[in-house]
Amino acid sequence: MSERMPGNANPFSGLTAIIMIGVGTLAFIAIFALLAWSPDLASKNRAGDHPYSKSSLGYAGLINLLEADGHTVKISRLSSSLNYTAGLLVITIPDHGFNRAEDEFEQNFVSEPALYVLPKWSGLRDWEKPRWEKDTDLLSRERVESIASAFDSDLKIWRLRNPDQIATPFGSISPSFEQKMQVIESDSLEPVIERPGGTLLAKIPGREIYVLSDPDVLNTFGLARRENARAALELFDWLLIYSDYLDGFSDRTITFDATLHGFARSESLLRAIFDRPFLGASLIALATMFLIGWAAFIRFGPPEPEDRVIAFGKKALAESSAGLVSMARREGQMATPYMQMTERNLARQLGLPPQTQSEAFARTVDRLAEQKDVSQTWSEQSQTLTQPALGRNDLRDKALALWRWRQEMKDGH
Repeated sequence: MSERMPGNANPFSGLTAIIMIGVGTLAFIAIFALLAWSPDLASKNRAGDHPYSKSSLGYAGLINLLEADGHTVKISRLSSSLNYTAGLLVITIPDHGFNRAEDEFEQNFVSEPALYVLPKWSGLRDWEKPRWEKDTDLLSRERVESIASAFDSDLKIWRLRNPDQIATPFGSISPSFEQKMQVIESDSLEPVIERPGGTLLAKIPGREIYVLSDPDVLNTFGLARRENARAALELFDWLLIYSDYLDGFSDRTITFDATLHGFARSESLLRAIFDRPFLGASLIALATMFLIGWAAFIRFGPPEPEDRVIAFGKKALAESSAGLVSMARREGQMATPYMQMTERNLARQLGLPPQTQSEAFARTVDRLAEQKDVSQTWSEQSQTLTQPALGRNDLRDKALALWRWRQEMKDGH
């Protein structure tokens, strides 16, 4: 015969319930934390021509070089930074161009000062080692021209032999380019660093927007050459100093954009509620939820239903009458009526006539008490109730003593 669990048995102990609730709460918090911060937790160091990459085409080496030189450098994943950035904005244009940029940004280039680095290479990622480039290849000049047409629709791209020295506003440099040096030919852009056959660094007229034609001056592969690293540092120093001179302020922060490379991070509501100015309200809401849950957890049993304002039955009538007596402070006056009620009940139990006088009743009950060897007679016991009680406690003691005497009369001594 199978055993059945009693209907009122709880299948879970208190410790088990606490563990289950704790695990569920942690899992719930973990899900929302991953929804809010999973883009930041994902690894971004994969091969490519972006600021996070340590591969040959990446710019992580340039960032480390600038920080070692004392510059403040940060990488932005917000699209809003393309429109406004304090300090110098650096945009390394990928081989797919401005496909991931907003139309307004591509047309107006709002943020200034800014340095745009044109692409030159296309890379093939090594899937066994995603941080490495398996192979690289030169982009066609036509492809680079189509990307650079955002600056000048008639712009031409040429590739020249490596120069010995190049004159610049910040002194003579001798950079070394892989295969050939990529230069710009444009009638609308102002040349800043040029040599016969083309321009290495150009400027949009009337704007603090510069275009670097060859990325080998700045990418990791190019920085392996000492002269390229020196040229990169001198270029950024000149851009920062020249921009400060024109704009009249000295914010020397260098911001590298990562949104064009697919690392854009949208504004998250989950992150916003845990940031200023909403952090205080969020903590209060969480504390309130915790207190409500705790109150529901420790409450014993279901909530009690509301009682009627006026209850029915003998018990309700007795409780109401007792309440009225208590409100009137007349408990002491109940001693003599209680003794008389007890006398009537005893007379009825003994079969005495209803017209029996108190003296005859007392003699009869006293004889019975002597026969049962009870410690006190009726006359002695009832004497304490002939006068009003001193108060509620005195009445209780006297009534309790009379009840015990009746029990002795019933059971014997």
